[in-house]
Amino acid sequence: MNSFTDNFTINGITLTAQPICRQNEVLTPDALEFIGQLHRATADRRQELMQARHARRNQISSGQDPRFLPETEAIRNDPSWRVAPPAPGLEDRRVEITGPVDKKMTINALNSGAKVWLADMEDSSTPTWRNVIQGQLNLTDALERRIDFTSPEGKEYKLKPAGDLPTIVVRPRGWHLPEKHMLIDGKPIAGGIVDFGLFFFHNARRLLAQGKGPYFYLPKIENHLEARLWNDIFVLAQDLLGIPQGTIRATVLIETITAAFEMEEILYELRDHASGLNAGRWDYIFSLIKNFRTRGPRFVLPDRGQVTMTQPFMRAYTEQLVRACHRRGAMAIGGMAAAVPNRKDEAANTASFEKVRADKTREANDGFDGSWVAHPDLVPVCREVFDSVLGDRPNQLDRSREDVTPDDRALIDIASTEGTITEAGVRLNIEVGIRYIESWLRGNGAVAIHNLMEDAATAEISRSQLWQWIHSHAITDHGEIISREWVQDMLDEEYARLERFDGDRFADARAIFEEVTLAEEFPTFLTIPAYARFLTEAREEATEEELVAA
Repeated sequence: MNSFTDNFTINGITLTAQPICRQNEVLTPDALEFIGQLHRATADRRQELMQARHARRNQISSGQDPRFLPETEAIRNDPSWRVAPPAPGLEDRRVEITGPVDKKMTINALNSGAKVWLADMEDSSTPTWRNVIQGQLNLTDALERRIDFTSPEGKEYKLKPAGDLPTIVVRPRGWHLPEKHMLIDGKPIAGGIVDFGLFFFHNARRLLAQGKGPYFYLPKIENHLEARLWNDIFVLAQDLLGIPQGTIRATVLIETITAAFEMEEILYELRDHASGLNAGRWDYIFSLIKNFRTRGPRFVLPDRGQVTMTQPFMRAYTEQLVRACHRRGAMAIGGMAAAVPNRKDEAANTASFEKVRADKTREANDGFDGSWVAHPDLVPVCREVFDSVLGDRPNQLDRSREDVTPDDRALIDIASTEGTITEAGVRLNIEVGIRYIESWLRGNGAVAIHNLMEDAATAEISRSQLWQWIHSHAITDHGEIISREWVQDMLDEEYARLERFDGDRFADARAIFEEVTLAEEFPTFLTIPAYARFLTEAREEATEEELVAA
């Protein structure tokens, strides 16, 4: 590499980013050849599936409600098939902690006492080149127990010296997100293939030697054909490296409204590699708003804080998920507790913990085998709840939910939702949206706002609700008709209240927020225009150490 601005091509893959320290440990010629093979075998199908997503979304927004698929009825009615048995390290998943793969979070998650760490390269991680490469390095370093971190304040973070660490389950990016720093024939490789492929190539054998395996969470899947594509990638990846088929295990996030109508079919497509389904509640709400955004009052939700898991359509979603999982021998994993403890406010902390306890109690009693938390302080709360229900059992796979009747109408029974739209809810959506995007543009994909951990999914709810309320002429509890002009006025006011600081990206964040909220057409994901702006306006600066290393 002649200079840090040169593009560099290895085995047909062109790297366009400034080099990151130690990136040659990740981007080896063999690893890049492996990524190229996965890409070339699947790129055309991925594009076809993305086009099918667009067509399906147009059908729904034009008035065609989703239904259980008649063409896959035989799969749903066949009682004989089951997914692979739980893999080593995934038999007991009662507490899973989620978070990005930066050094501090990696160490805190692995020291947290959770059974599983969801190492997130998706919604809680900004895909800067540094984050993408450093995340891979952090995962390998963690598996080798050689990772440490010292904060700017001088606090040291190290892995506990002995004992089992949580099982690592990596969440790669969704199919819609590209990795624009890695090109084949001038076109970006799918971010999901980059994240999955690099981790699998470098760590599959390492994990097997440690008695576990390469495990993944699959985000944003919208139907069983997308699950089939992932399964084909797993088969190819294992063949290319000579890893036994079925070594990979995948848990699918049911976080799109269309996937909720194909839960058993998704498990069927991945059955040799499937380990469960997760109730990805925040993206699920976003997906519902996105798909039904133009369908009028029947599909308009109240303030996001009022869209709880006890609302009828959310209850239908979670109960049918547990039924589908346990019918097929798969784990059912509950949604994330987004609370961030405030150690300076004991009263607020107590109230927050009680809400988390109630949420996890509902999930455990419904038959879930485990659940997510976003902060290490919540691990004991979640563990205590599931311990009380599970006892000595590692899971609840023996608990059938055949008392639940599959009901495709109940999944979209939004009209039964109780709640109101308030001016405070509008303002909160504006504040959260702008503050989150600003953080994202600086490379932080998870940010605590008002004692809640916000990620891309919750920011998506915030901006999509505003778009839908505007276009539906929704009315607040005080009789105010929500218009673009009214929201714009409040946006001006909320923007003026933001606390600015040197190097902030609030101006860019506001521009992106307005683009994805106030536009006439609905942008599919806010991260796509944010990623484009990041690449064009904020090219990453390499440190002197990185330039010397490169």
